Amino acid sequence: MDPRRFFGSAEREAIAAAAAAAESQSRGEIVPYVVGRCDEHPEAVWSGAALGALTSVGLAVLAWHDGRIWGAPVELWIGLPALLGAALGGLLALRLPALGRRLIGSASLERRVRLRAEAAFLEEEVFDTRERSGILVMLALYERRALILADSGINAQVAPEEWQTIVDALTLGLRSGRAAEAMVEAIDACGRLLETRRVERRADDVDEIPNVLRVRDR
Repeated sequence: MDPRRFFGSAEREAIAAAAAAAESQSRGEIVPYVVGRCDEHPEAVWSGAALGALTSVGLAVLAWHDGRIWGAPVELWIGLPALLGAALGGLLALRLPALGRRLIGSASLERRVRLRAEAAFLEEEVFDTRERSGILVMLALYERRALILADSGINAQVAPEEWQTIVDALTLGLRSGRAAEAMVEAIDACGRLLETRRVERRADDVDEIPNVLRVRDR
């Protein structure tokens, strides 16, 4: 899934502007991040292949009549339904994200997204601020999930669970086809939450991390 289809130059500018506005009211350093997919998820293809093979074999058994399957000698069909079903099932799981996600399972998707977010937190050096005030706002397009990770300086004033309402709205926006708009709204909401929790901007604060949207395929 190509994230550049959803985040053109206008969308990126709006997201960077939202991050700058949110940071103008607090010492939080917001890092917007979008990834096309967090993982290859090979288990989706294997599960699709297994399901397709079982389905095809079941259909072949139902078609068995007088030693023939669909009018042809059974010898011609030994193993063939399973092979064809496996190929079709694996291809469908690969080409249809909705099917692939269902085969992967919610728990596995959430685990992969968190691992990818933790990797992004390190890759983008979100931790490298004077007061440990970095905040990663991540969207995973294939997985259709969002996650916010804040550094220790923010977590001292904002409980991790307080981000969940923002995450839920961001996820809903993604699933509704409003990924870019939802990211802007989420960043605005982050700024309001930081202001509510008095994560105040210092007089000598500077912009320590660029506000630009990071876009990655994986």
